[in-house]
Amino acid sequence: MTSHLRTRLLVVPALLLVACAQRPVPVVMPGTSSSSPAQWRNAAGSQPVAIAWWQQFGDATLTRLIDEALTRNQDLRQAAARVTEAHALAVAQHGAFWPTLDAGVGGARSRSISDVTLKPYLSTGHQSLFQAGYEVDLWGRVDALARAADTGEQATRAARDAIALSVAASVAQAYIGLLELDAQLDVAQRLLASRERSLLLVRRRHALGYANALELAQAESDRHAGAQALPQLRRAMERQEAQLNLLLNRAPGAVERGGWLSALHPCALPDAGLPSELLRRRPDVHVAELQVAASDAQLAAARTQWLPSLHLNASLGRTGASVLRGDPFTLWSLGGSVLAPLFNGGRLRALADASAARREQALAAYEHAVLGAWAEVEVQLNAHEQQATQLREALAQRDAMAEALRVTERRHDQGQVSTLEALQAERQLLAVEQGVLNLQSGLLHSQVALFRALGGGWSRNIEPDPSRPTQEERP
Repeated sequence: MTSHLRTRLLVVPALLLVACAQRPVPVVMPGTSSSSPAQWRNAAGSQPVAIAWWQQFGDATLTRLIDEALTRNQDLRQAAARVTEAHALAVAQHGAFWPTLDAGVGGARSRSISDVTLKPYLSTGHQSLFQAGYEVDLWGRVDALARAADTGEQATRAARDAIALSVAASVAQAYIGLLELDAQLDVAQRLLASRERSLLLVRRRHALGYANALELAQAESDRHAGAQALPQLRRAMERQEAQLNLLLNRAPGAVERGGWLSALHPCALPDAGLPSELLRRRPDVHVAELQVAASDAQLAAARTQWLPSLHLNASLGRTGASVLRGDPFTLWSLGGSVLAPLFNGGRLRALADASAARREQALAAYEHAVLGAWAEVEVQLNAHEQQATQLREALAQRDAMAEALRVTERRHDQGQVSTLEALQAERQLLAVEQGVLNLQSGLLHSQVALFRALGGGWSRNIEPDPSRPTQEERP
């Protein structure tokens, strides 16, 4: 045995021992934080959050608009394309578990000078070749990259679901805002009509000497203030319709309504469950968790770059030429190679450090998403409770003002109060109605935000792809 062969036989076991000593330790998926609150500070309802939660508002037009947005929205189309891309990349990565097979055919015709006769001659040659190669996944690098690709695909699916939830909530918010503007415009028109009647009455009183110039100027100022509100509301309505059309992927134009704001049914307070359960009910939190898992797998794959790699290869072919006798000849080869990094200027370690930094970023983003989800639910539960309390008080105030107006009108018919006092009572009631509309819309907005914060009935649904081999089926 030559000295070179003995050296090689000693080097290979040494490399294997180094590889076993440096094999990376598997990492663990993130779980529920130990600082999870035991329960919500604000009481929640008993109704489960339905997937199509917007149907609880009882408006068929709203349901139709959300269904249209979930079909036509451009952000959702992009998210669906990202899912398709991630799926293709995952399938491509799973292909690394299998051998590579290649075939080639070549031919040539040439004119050369004979070294013996020094005369030109023509020759033709042909070759066909079949090659196979396979990387033995000694340290789990290929498996880690496949897990990272699968987890990345799952993250894009959860991100698509998060965008769908956001689109549905945005359409509901825009539609509620549009109905609020319709109701506000109606109240503003009635308020303007009341001020115009007051102005006409003051002008008559001023002409008869019963009202001074200050009263007339004040009445004209009130009328102009009421008239200014109409174009402002119409501009706001156009902006709201433009926002809604953008969500629906429509050209600018009017948006259909199903009725008035008062026709929307306030939903029952949904069951928020336990704070720890929220981590499995929000797609954005699941995206952050999957990104941590993907970065774990990528870090494990990066660390295996320090270890030796084993490649097997084989080839089979036939070659022939017109100048050879007995052609074609069969050619074949079988072999393998072990390649271990010895010096690379710190590149592999730097790449592993970069993967570790990306994993730390993903972990921080996951923790931030969890804390943000808890805070958002707490805020929306409190907002819903406060909005409901404030609306009850405003409705009671409106009933009291309506009763005061009825008494004033009755006394006006009896001649006990002036027409101007009756008009002032009417305007006071309309002002209260504007506040009620704001609170009704705010309550509906808070309900939409609460459904969104609770995940909108979303749940994890991860099924294995039958087109990919399982771990037991891999070669």
